[in-house]
Amino acid sequence: MKLEVSELNSFYGPAHILFDVGFAVGEGEVVAMLGRNGAGKSTTFRSVVGLVSRREGKVTFEGEDVSRLPSYEIVRRGLGYVPEDRRIFTELSVEENFEVGRQKARPGVAAWTPERIYTLFPNLGEMRKRLGGDMSGGEQQMLSIGRTLMGNPSLVLLDEPSEGLAPKIVEQMADAILAMKREGLSIVISEQNLHFAKLICDRAYIIEKGRIRFSGTIDELEAHPEIRDAYLAV
Repeated sequence: MKLEVSELNSFYGPAHILFDVGFAVGEGEVVAMLGRNGAGKSTTFRSVVGLVSRREGKVTFEGEDVSRLPSYEIVRRGLGYVPEDRRIFTELSVEENFEVGRQKARPGVAAWTPERIYTLFPNLGEMRKRLGGDMSGGEQQMLSIGRTLMGNPSLVLLDEPSEGLAPKIVEQMADAILAMKREGLSIVISEQNLHFAKLICDRAYIIEKGRIRFSGTIDELEAHPEIRDAYLAV
């Protein structure tokens, strides 16, 4: 497995947020972490990359236990993270944001370059000198993903990639994620949008109140409408 998470518990101060969360991602897989707002999706991702101050459990990435490593060491090993709030540098251009994210190429992984990313997101290729703060929400999402790819990850965590985007941009995002998969990347997305997840994902987990409630293929989830109604319906 590319990524294995087991018995993950996370806390914000005295509040216990995640309860024995476990999931796995295979080589070249796209996996969805589904759930409503506040279910624990973002906290799961932040915990995996070491951005939660108090966490317990085990995170194994490419066979190495990274549970106690600081975030920058986890990222250096090839685990990319695109946060829900994007965190682009608004006073830097598209090209400069890419340079901030640049890491050296990794053995066995084709190096990402700005030109490769412009092929993935043609919109960005037309605004290379534009400041991040002057871009639309969809363009900023593309920029955040592109900056992460410049780190040459072998697995990427995408937190709510379709949230707040126009339908046309959502389609572009789905196409880009499938293209990333074809390049050999393993990808985990957190989503509320089941339709979007169905377009791109091999398997899904459902999280509710910090606990995993379902694990299976998209087809298996489709075959159990009662699960969708219980944990995903608004």
